[in-house]
Amino acid sequence: MDLESYVAEILRDIRRRGIEAVKEYSKRFDGFDGKFLVGEEEFEEAERLIPEKDREIIQRIIERVREYHEKQLENDRIYIKNASLYGIIYKPIRRIGIYVPGGKPLPSTLIMVGVPARIAGVKEIAVTTPPKNDRVNPYVLYVARLLGIKEVYKLGGIQAIGAMAYGIGMKKVDKIFGPGNKFVNEAKRQVFGVVGIDCLAGPSEIAVIADETADKEYVLYDLLSQLEHGKDSKAWLLTTSRELAEFCRRDGIEVMLCESLEECAKKANEIAPEHLEIITEEPLKLLDLIENAGAIYLGPYTPVPAADYFLGVNHVLPTGGAAKFSGVLTVMDFMKRISLAYVSREEFLSERYLGIRLAEIEGMEMHKRSMEVRK
Repeated sequence: MDLESYVAEILRDIRRRGIEAVKEYSKRFDGFDGKFLVGEEEFEEAERLIPEKDREIIQRIIERVREYHEKQLENDRIYIKNASLYGIIYKPIRRIGIYVPGGKPLPSTLIMVGVPARIAGVKEIAVTTPPKNDRVNPYVLYVARLLGIKEVYKLGGIQAIGAMAYGIGMKKVDKIFGPGNKFVNEAKRQVFGVVGIDCLAGPSEIAVIADETADKEYVLYDLLSQLEHGKDSKAWLLTTSRELAEFCRRDGIEVMLCESLEECAKKANEIAPEHLEIITEEPLKLLDLIENAGAIYLGPYTPVPAADYFLGVNHVLPTGGAAKFSGVLTVMDFMKRISLAYVSREEFLSERYLGIRLAEIEGMEMHKRSMEVRK
C-alpha cells in the first residue's frame, strides 16, 4: 500500500470510530495506553527537572523571538471614498493545533509557532507530541507553560493530526502548524480543507554561497549542521573558490564551482533552498539578486543553527522548492484577512449601473434585481 492510501485508511478509521481508533493507533505506534491530556502535576514536575540555567536560556530565547515577531503585526487598512468606507481588517484564528515532533523533541518548534500565535491573539492552542516512556519531554512542557498553553496531549503521528482536524478527544482546531515525518506530512495534506495547515515541511535544506574570503570551517560546519537533521536533508555549496570547493567535498554535500557570484545567485534561485547563507566579502551586494529562498542569512556570523535557535527569526520555512511561491511563518499566518465595505447611498446609486450591466452579461438575474430594487 502506498503512503497516500495508508494514511487515508487510518484517517477514515479515525473519523468512523473516533476516540477508540485514536487510542488503538496510539498504542500500536507509540506504545502509549494512558490518558492523553497532560495533567498539572506533570507540568510542575517538568519545571523541576529543568536546570535553572536552562530555564533562563529558554526565557531569553522566547524574549528574542517575541521581539522580532511583534514588529510583524499589521494594522487594519481602512480608507474613505465618496462618503463610503472600504478596507481590510485582520482577526486572529480562534483555535490552532501545534504538532511537536517526538523523535528528537523540539522545544524550539513550540517556541517558533507558539510565540507568534500569541502575538497574533490566538486564544486557544492545543499541542500534540508523541510520548516517550509515557511522558512528554520536560522542555516542551516548560515552553508550553511559559506561553500559557494548558492543552498538551500525549499524541503523535497520523492519529494526532486526525484528532486535531476532526475534534476527537479534544475540541476541533481551525489550523494545524508544525513539522513531522512523512506520515504526519501526508496526514496534514489530506486534512487540508477540513482545517488549514501551515505548510508541508520536507527534509531540511541549506545552500551556501561563498567566495575565497569565507572561512572554510565555518562553511563546512554550516553545511553539515543541516545534514544532521536526517538522511534526506540536502546541502549545496555554490562557490567561486576551487580551494573551498575541494575542502567541502563530503558525503551529502553537493558542490557547484561557479565562474562568478552572479552565477552562484542564479543557481541558488533555481534551487530555492529553505536556508541560504551568503558568506562573501560583500554579501549585501548579492541580496538583490536572490529571489527564491525561505530565509537569507548574510555574513560569517549568521549561521543557520543560530537562526534556528536564538536569533529570534522564525525557522518554519518552505522546503522542496516551495520558496518559489511561499515564505517564512509570520504572525500574519495566525490571522485572517477580512474584506470590509460600508457604502453610502449616494455612491451606490451613482455606480450601481456598473454592477447591473455585469450581471446582465453573466446572466445573473437575481444579482441584477438585488441592485435594482434599492432606492
